[in-house]
Amino acid sequence: MPGSLLASVVVDAADPGALAHWWARALDWRLGYRDEHEADVDPPEGEPGVPLVFVPAAAPKRGPNRLHLDLDSASPADQRQTVELLLDLGARPVDVGQGDVPWVVLADPEGNELCVLDPRPEYEGTGRVASIVVAAGDAAALRGFWALATGWTPVEGSGVPALRRGAAGPFLEFVDGAGAHEGKNRWHLDVRPTRDGAGRDGAGRDGAGRDAVLTTLLAAGAAPVDIGQRGVTWDVLADPEGNEFCVLAGPL
Repeated sequence: MPGSLLASVVVDAADPGALAHWWARALDWRLGYRDEHEADVDPPEGEPGVPLVFVPAAAPKRGPNRLHLDLDSASPADQRQTVELLLDLGARPVDVGQGDVPWVVLADPEGNELCVLDPRPEYEGTGRVASIVVAAGDAAALRGFWALATGWTPVEGSGVPALRRGAAGPFLEFVDGAGAHEGKNRWHLDVRPTRDGAGRDGAGRDGAGRDAVLTTLLAAGAAPVDIGQRGVTWDVLADPEGNEFCVLAGPL
């Protein structure tokens, strides 16, 4: 079966370079590739994580993002220190209706929401980013689609529908309660075909590439979308709930 894996989290930004620098400091990650079209932030060498790719966008942010990051904490003191660091870097507290919860909701300098979690043993081994969280209308159904798109494995008993690639690195979690999809999402996922078409475990034999991945995802409920892309090397689709994502060229 054709396979693809999650390649990156892509962030629309008014100032990609500045926001990439902010997130590199916030996560203690590395600044990576940079040109006039993007600025990358990569996990530390040898540590798990999904790279962040910041790209220019002129459209303003409208409402809460459908995708955000949850940051891990090793202890209550670590949680407090992380919040203090982010505030010192220019984050601000935001109210998204969370009420009285043990985690802290902040926004980065361009208004993108993030959570600093209370210590939770289930996130041990994730790295700094505990979870990539996607708001959904039907979380369980959306997890099924993204299991196919990313090659990640469903995780049971985590409290919410979730995926993970193996026993290390962040979770990809789906939570009910998404609002109406208005305009292009500012944060989205990119996937890339695997070298052998295997996706999850590298055991595939059919060598399927991007065309086969596109066929599979379209059959699973994705749809092509036009967000103004012209002359690019990737394909832009929307998942069954309208969330844009890209299928990149070349194997991962």
